[in-house]
Amino acid sequence: MLANVLSAALQGIDAAAVQVEVNSGESGEPKLIMVGLPDAAVKESDDRVFSAVANSGFQMPRTRTTINLAPGDLKKEGPFYDLPIALGILDATGQMESNAMDDYLIAGELALSGETRPVKGALAMALLARKIGKRGVLLPTHSAREAALVEGIDVYPVSSLETAHRFLSGMTKIAPLAKDAFFEATSPDAPAKADFSEIKGQQTVRRAVEIAVAGGHNLLMIGPPGSGKSMIAQRIPTIMPEPGLNEFLEILRIQSAAGRTLSGELGMMERPHRAPHHTISDVGLLGGGSIPGPGEISLAHQGVLFLDELPEFKRSALEVLRQPLEEGSVTISRSAGKVAFPCQFMLVAAMNPCPCGYLGDKKHECRCSPTQIQRYRSRISGPLLDRIDLHVEAPALSIEELRSEKEGESSASIRERIAAARDRQRHRLAGSSNPTNARMSHSELRRFCALDDALGNLLQRAMEELSLSARAYDRVRKVARTIADLDDSDEIRDNHLLEAIQYRSLDRNLFY
Repeated sequence: MLANVLSAALQGIDAAAVQVEVNSGESGEPKLIMVGLPDAAVKESDDRVFSAVANSGFQMPRTRTTINLAPGDLKKEGPFYDLPIALGILDATGQMESNAMDDYLIAGELALSGETRPVKGALAMALLARKIGKRGVLLPTHSAREAALVEGIDVYPVSSLETAHRFLSGMTKIAPLAKDAFFEATSPDAPAKADFSEIKGQQTVRRAVEIAVAGGHNLLMIGPPGSGKSMIAQRIPTIMPEPGLNEFLEILRIQSAAGRTLSGELGMMERPHRAPHHTISDVGLLGGGSIPGPGEISLAHQGVLFLDELPEFKRSALEVLRQPLEEGSVTISRSAGKVAFPCQFMLVAAMNPCPCGYLGDKKHECRCSPTQIQRYRSRISGPLLDRIDLHVEAPALSIEELRSEKEGESSASIRERIAAARDRQRHRLAGSSNPTNARMSHSELRRFCALDDALGNLLQRAMEELSLSARAYDRVRKVARTIADLDDSDEIRDNHLLEAIQYRSLDRNLFY
């Protein structure tokens, strides 16, 4: 007897339909044969399924049984197919009478006891089920919570093979999960978050950070050890506007495909903050693998990618950032296929001014030679530096500043100004996929960042004196537009442009 169950395979952050075909009753030695380009984890599912079926009170087929995962040219990986294979076997051997199987997309890993275990990519599977017109999805309870965020599709949590069997046979009913189930399950009493009020001094850096977040600009902080660069970077997510539901679904789809939602690393409506170590490989940063998966830049989508000790990263790893920073997406090509990952992130980087870290420090003597300093700074290429909109110095703090009990401005008040500036941008760039000044197209740049003759001449002189590139020219105008938005101004004025220019003071000949 032949049974068909619809499941899915992950391709990047999207899901592709996989038809699980189970044919039982064939002549020959009693055994399971699996075809359809399964990987090792899929091939092992027959052992898990055998135990799960037996421990759930059902009978395994006593004849030769063939399981086909179609289409045959699509590589299958992971334990997604345990539950659909087990249900297909029950249907093919006459142990389940159900006409409802075709209405659902089913995925899930099985324990030897027959209980279900969560799988990654549940959100993408729910989106696929809605796209192809299915009534709903059957998923392990933990995975079903994130899938419940997708509107227009019923998501049914199943805790075991027996529960799924009884539901599909009509012997029991399961209420579909409400949309709030994900937040109720993943948002326990959260610990107090870090706040910008804890930052001592560094008013110039705080201002640069506010501008960078308001316009979605990339930021580089240069200063000696202990000046608070990492501390400031860790607090940047606290001043970023909360993502909307559609934006959060986009974030969650990537996190789900990477398996981060399985461990509860991301729950509330928050933006990601990724801080990889400088020993990370090119693949770890960009993404890839035999079957391409998201890297750190995609996991930071719509959030912050913080690279501490920037010159310590491998040159090749830094250079692969250039195209994603420009285009907001990265395409990975492998023998298994070509996959595109979104990566519209805000790059925040920190570095010392020299190898020892004390160049320009009034209290510590720098022991680096000019050659050592030049070699250290040249690890960051000019094209990459061009793509960082704001460069700001973070000087060492004085003892008086460290001892001060006066709190700085809180994250909440900074976030209010940033939200107002973002609203102006959203209204101005209506219809854009990412309505921030940093992502303006060339036509939008000409329209919304136009300079009069006086301001144009001012910027031209700055370009000549600082030896800025054409890319830096455009980025200065974008930063000036953001400063004007924070100032609630419809036009870019001279003070806005001058402040934007000063954030390129570490560029090119002055930097190297």
